[in-house]
Amino acid sequence: MRSTLVVVFAACGLLLTASAGAQTLVPKPPDVSAPAYMLVDFTSGLQLAGDNVDARLEPASLTKMMTAYVVFAELTEGNIALDDLVLISEKAWRTGGSKMFVEVDKQVDVESLLKGVIVQSGNDASVALAEFIAGDESAFANLMNQYAVRLGMKDSNFQNSTGLPDDDHYTTAADLVTLSIAMIRDFPTFYQWHAIKSFKWNDIDQRNRNKLLWRDDSVDGIKTGYTSSAGYCMVTSALREDMRLIAVVLGSKSQKIRAKESQALLNFGFRFYETHEVYARGAPLTKVRVWKGEREELDLGLMASLAVTVPRGQFKKLEATVEVDADIVAPVAKGETHGRVVLQLGDEQIAQRPLVALTEIPEGGLWRKLQDNVKLLFH
Repeated sequence: MRSTLVVVFAACGLLLTASAGAQTLVPKPPDVSAPAYMLVDFTSGLQLAGDNVDARLEPASLTKMMTAYVVFAELTEGNIALDDLVLISEKAWRTGGSKMFVEVDKQVDVESLLKGVIVQSGNDASVALAEFIAGDESAFANLMNQYAVRLGMKDSNFQNSTGLPDDDHYTTAADLVTLSIAMIRDFPTFYQWHAIKSFKWNDIDQRNRNKLLWRDDSVDGIKTGYTSSAGYCMVTSALREDMRLIAVVLGSKSQKIRAKESQALLNFGFRFYETHEVYARGAPLTKVRVWKGEREELDLGLMASLAVTVPRGQFKKLEATVEVDADIVAPVAKGETHGRVVLQLGDEQIAQRPLVALTEIPEGGLWRKLQDNVKLLFH
């Protein structure tokens, strides 16, 4: 059995920074001609727009997002270093498509190769890093797939580090959002490299193909891609004030269209939605009575922070329903679930999370147990 408390955000201290004024009317998302696209809030994970988000499609050079993620992980774990030197193989040098223009049998440091992947979209740099980390590109692709499974990218399979066409090489808009969120969350310092506008190597200065880096100061990544079979693809992230959005466009007909439609999605999301952290991780949300323990009161809260994305002007209308277990008896372990919080906007449930014990409460002594046994008879 559970007891229930309803909290109206506009009337309590849980209100953070709710917008004043009338409710914003939200139109339908902008028209997007790409076969698959998706717009998601980074913090809450809410999908604001999308179509065919789980369709398996060729990612072209968006593949290099996973290549970079694996390299970031290897660097963070100390398996490789930015100043390590990589011997460029003939295979890497001969790889077709976009190039960093490294030279065979020359040594290039990991940092330069990584920037060659991120900024110049160099297939040669991608293969060189793959061989350096895993021995050959096939083994590296296996590593990419292991990371994909770990991240929950359930509809992705990688056959190479570059994104060159292969019948068994695919991903989805939803999986690319998952990867984007993981990259920004797990490697925030390395992620900033995606905002670099140009990189020079071998006396060749190449500009980042993400045109929105020049058009929109809030855009700081992430990657573009193109093959004749995949079309023009793009994953974009932008941060305005404290709100970050991620847009994915797959299979556009031109560079101009993919940039235009990505920008339209971002503008739509920022204009009509707002994101707020409602509860912080580990912050007490409510107190409950505990029987037969060393202490009588227990703080309940969330294991992870909870953020919501709502139409602008509606945050103040959000209601939180807190349900807690009745007659909680010690011992209570830290992290044990004893209720839930449900966030609702009108008739729509926005989020639901379990309430857990933020501390442990050991079993009390004999006298405390006897006292509480009597109290429970009349409770």
